[in-house]
Amino acid sequence: MTSEATTQAPWARRWSGAAWRFVRAAPGTCLYLLILGANTFALVQMSPRFRRYFLFSHSTNLVELRHHPIKVLISSAFWTATPSFAYWLPLFLLFHVPVERWLGTLRWLAVVAIAHIVATLVSEGTVSVLISMGRLPHSTTHTIDIGVSYGLSGSVGVLTWFFARPLRWWYLGAATVFFALLFAVEWDFTDLGHLTAFLLGVACYPITRGVPGGNWRPHRRSPSRSDADGLSPLRSGATG
Repeated sequence: MTSEATTQAPWARRWSGAAWRFVRAAPGTCLYLLILGANTFALVQMSPRFRRYFLFSHSTNLVELRHHPIKVLISSAFWTATPSFAYWLPLFLLFHVPVERWLGTLRWLAVVAIAHIVATLVSEGTVSVLISMGRLPHSTTHTIDIGVSYGLSGSVGVLTWFFARPLRWWYLGAATVFFALLFAVEWDFTDLGHLTAFLLGVACYPITRGVPGGNWRPHRRSPSRSDADGLSPLRSGATG
């Protein structure tokens, strides 16, 4: 028994060390995922009727924005319309984690906040204008508009500046086509928000200036001090 425990201990230490280094390199994203996971579990426990009422009260629809703007702008970023943690987990790992490791937690959070807040105001402002023009029914003021996708779209956009040319322009072109097609196919305020959030992320280029680790090429990876510490080179020592 003691021999088996001794054999397994190095593996346990190695895995726990890797997990801690991952959390230390992207603490904001890890906390975000923890909150999203807990909220997903809470949604599963709610009845469909109460879930709809709860999401409405935390949604950035026109009614809630008029009465509780600060509350819903914050809370709407931590809930999803359906319990979908497994869907968002790989996307967070693919986009939020690299951006936070590269820019640092504070700069990453600034990009996410700008994308989420401004895109929400643009999409809901468009809804308000269309209602006043008679193009949308007044009941649209109660539509549930909630989720983590605007902040994620902002991370997709700002990640453009992590890559070196010409890969940067291939990435920007492909991502732009993706979000533009989403909007063209659905033609609704949510996908307008996604496109807006992505473009806001691209426009956050000034936030990336002076941060080491950009101009990345997949075929050229130079060793860094962070590698010696077991951190991803994306982190590049940025503190936000």
